[in-house]
Amino acid sequence: MSALRAHRVLQCITRHGWRSQSTHPHAEASAATASPGFSFALSEQQKEFQATSRKFAREEIVPVAAHYDRTGEYPVPLIKRAWELGLMNAHIPEHCGGLALGIFDTCLITEEIAYGCTGVQTAIEANSLGQMPVIIAGNEAQQKKYLGRMTEEPLMCAYCVTEPGAGSDVAGLKTKAEKKGDEYIINGQKMWITNGGKANWYFLLARTNSDPKAPTGKAFTGFIVEADSPGVQIGRKELNMGQRCSDTRGIVFEDVRVPAENVLVTEGAGFKIAMGAFDKTRPPVAAGAVGLAQRALDEATKYALERKTFGKLIAEHQVVSFMLAEMAMKVELARMAYQRAAWEVDCGNRNTYFASIAKAFAGDIANQVASDAVQVFGGNGFNSDYPVEKLMRDAKIYQIYEGTSQIQRLIIAREHFGKYKV
Repeated sequence: MSALRAHRVLQCITRHGWRSQSTHPHAEASAATASPGFSFALSEQQKEFQATSRKFAREEIVPVAAHYDRTGEYPVPLIKRAWELGLMNAHIPEHCGGLALGIFDTCLITEEIAYGCTGVQTAIEANSLGQMPVIIAGNEAQQKKYLGRMTEEPLMCAYCVTEPGAGSDVAGLKTKAEKKGDEYIINGQKMWITNGGKANWYFLLARTNSDPKAPTGKAFTGFIVEADSPGVQIGRKELNMGQRCSDTRGIVFEDVRVPAENVLVTEGAGFKIAMGAFDKTRPPVAAGAVGLAQRALDEATKYALERKTFGKLIAEHQVVSFMLAEMAMKVELARMAYQRAAWEVDCGNRNTYFASIAKAFAGDIANQVASDAVQVFGGNGFNSDYPVEKLMRDAKIYQIYEGTSQIQRLIIAREHFGKYKV
């Protein structure tokens, strides 16, 4: 199956003019830009990725986005299609059958898919979040077993950390893992788990040190848990305000046995692994927010160039044109923010500061731009026959998941002050 999947991906790459990337992301780009310095130009390969994902989003996702929003159905056909095109799991290492793309490249793909529907994008992006702890901390056997299977068929995974009483306060997690022989027995409850009911396996964070005074950096352990393990109880799908086709559920773990070989790195290393994944996944989340904002801007602009009031197009009214100009400014700046954050991590730099800036800013502008788009549409914007009300509902979660906008500001402040204390 692995050979078959590799052949299929290579066919896809050849068909779209893609070339296999180095395991060192942006080695080619770095060489190309060494002389002129800072550059806003995309490589030809990046343009290919962008064009393919844009075509997929606008021709296959946009026409059915409203249907999935109304029904809440999980977008299985679109996920399978994204997998066939090589637009899912593109960051999986080559030794596991993946393309080993850098974060910058995957952000370009994410923005385009989000333009079509952020519910679909979140379902796909949740794979990246679930996989990232294994990518950054898994040993070769773990990576080949759990990442390799995702290159063989369109499987999903999930990042299983948040609990009913612990979201931003990760140190407050109650799920426990007790070692017995060569196994760990896990008991606890998780909440708001994206892909929770569709995942093949979970990255799970649990407390292994029973001392409540134990340092956070030593109290928790990261596990890979098979979703079909006895004792895993999947809750009902949550009915959310937006991104309704994404699968979000609570999950109960009751005496779930996990082999010790499924521990990432070592006991007590889980918190650093879980948080370390965010440096690589927050730029794509920001890219998704930008994709939504760009869609809102495009819809509002097209409407303003068609709708007439007081004898002229509403785009010709200064109050509307200035509103659209503000929206365009915000979208462009948010795009630059996620690209800087992605570039930093691909260069091997610690990007916590830039990742949090990108995530917070893009999440905020997605909400602002979507709200302004509804305003441009007027009464029509409040009606579900038009696309912007869905964009407004979908946008809100970008200020909440993968670290709230308030948590991002705490991180930014900490990193900022740290520069002055050195």
